[in-house]
Amino acid sequence: MISDGEIVLRLILSAIAGGIVGIEREANHSSAGLRTHILVTLGSTLIMLISMYGFQGLGSDNSGGEPARLAAQVVSGIGFLGAGTILRTGNSIRGLTTAASIWVCGGIGLAIGNGYYLGGLTTTIIVLFALRGLGFILKKVFKSQDKLLIVQCKERAGLIGDIGHILGKNNITIKDIKVSSEDNIEEDEDYMIEIRFMVKLPPQLINTSFFDEILNVHGVENATWDGDLEKAYQF
Repeated sequence: MISDGEIVLRLILSAIAGGIVGIEREANHSSAGLRTHILVTLGSTLIMLISMYGFQGLGSDNSGGEPARLAAQVVSGIGFLGAGTILRTGNSIRGLTTAASIWVCGGIGLAIGNGYYLGGLTTTIIVLFALRGLGFILKKVFKSQDKLLIVQCKERAGLIGDIGHILGKNNITIKDIKVSSEDNIEEDEDYMIEIRFMVKLPPQLINTSFFDEILNVHGVENATWDGDLEKAYQF
């Protein structure tokens, strides 16, 4: 049986490792950020500790028998959690990277819970490089362009889906969506909203007719590109 201090150390290390990955996802405005990743790694570590040491004194001579059994349940359970972060709009799919980061954080938690510090912490560093470093490199190599599409429109069901379908069929990836509405609207007035799509354009966008398609969507009053992304994307 390991000491109480060792148990606390493993739990703290797993929370730190998950937090490192979570901060990066939080900075990327992901739906699963700092708290989610900490909880995943912390829970995985705890379950590994229970599977290894939690059944001692229950009539078995070993530490609890089969740690791999509970660990396998952790991996499958995290798969469902990761699936909740994936969003499909038209032909665009977003959230896969966050789902993968949640899954690997489960593995990091299991590794640290098992006392495999080198593997767990090394994986944390590699994951951080993959999320941050490779993202920067890919932007430079493929030169995909991030843009902000601002759409003013009348509120109606299915409007965002219609616009998303147009963007998706033109291989334009939706990275984030924010919706704001007017204040102090009278009962007889149309309910106007502003939708901000943070999108990634493909390296070579030949057909630009999609913009006219968006303007022709029922309910759309105006649509513009904004060049100052950082300033414009804050409400």
